[in-house]
Amino acid sequence: MGKFVVANWKMNKTIKEARAFIDEFNAKLPKKCKNWCICAPFTCVFAVFEGLKGAGAVGVQNIYPQEKGAFTGEVSPQMALDAGATWAIIGHSERRNLMGETDEFLAKKVKFALESGLKVIFCVGEKLEEHCRLKTVLKAELKALKGIDLSGVVIAYEPIWAIGTGRVASIEDIKRAHLAIIETIEKQNGVTPVVLYGGSVKSSNAGEIMALDEVGGVLVGGASLNADEFVKLIEIGGKYESK
Repeated sequence: MGKFVVANWKMNKTIKEARAFIDEFNAKLPKKCKNWCICAPFTCVFAVFEGLKGAGAVGVQNIYPQEKGAFTGEVSPQMALDAGATWAIIGHSERRNLMGETDEFLAKKVKFALESGLKVIFCVGEKLEEHCRLKTVLKAELKALKGIDLSGVVIAYEPIWAIGTGRVASIEDIKRAHLAIIETIEKQNGVTPVVLYGGSVKSSNAGEIMALDEVGGVLVGGASLNADEFVKLIEIGGKYESK
């Protein structure tokens, strides 16, 4: 089936731009490539879902852990599902650091998203000054998943110092971090997780990263905004067997 390749468009693309991307993307994507997802801004989710016509998965970049209510500016899992999403990114470092989302709050999000029928991409990663104590940082962030059935969860390792900077963790760093995540989740939850790598991923470096057994795919930011580049990444992921 190939390794899981996820686009995180972040706060990019209008509906018009999203539709233009999907038209170009559909024309270039080989039909055999299935294991991928586009996580679009809320305003574009339905347009992406409509344009893909079931060819792949659609996700949102955040949810709020309530079905409805007086939560101005928030979007519930039920709303995301209604727009065509099946995945939600939770715990991205930009949400943690810019919006102050705590591990306790993220645990509520994960549980509620899963209970509502969404699958989850749960992000963890360290700041540059925390790299020397990588395992401790990852273990603390992964504690939010304790006691949760992870059958609908994949984990994304994104070293914060590599997000949007052009810097990529070394193959040794990626392997060490992914092994730490796998070992922690196996001990904590009793299952072996799929772990994606994110952080300045592009077609020129994705092959070396996805060749690692410990890497179950990639979470892609800037490179996913270009249809040709994202297709290349999906094709690279398709060359490797997922576990």
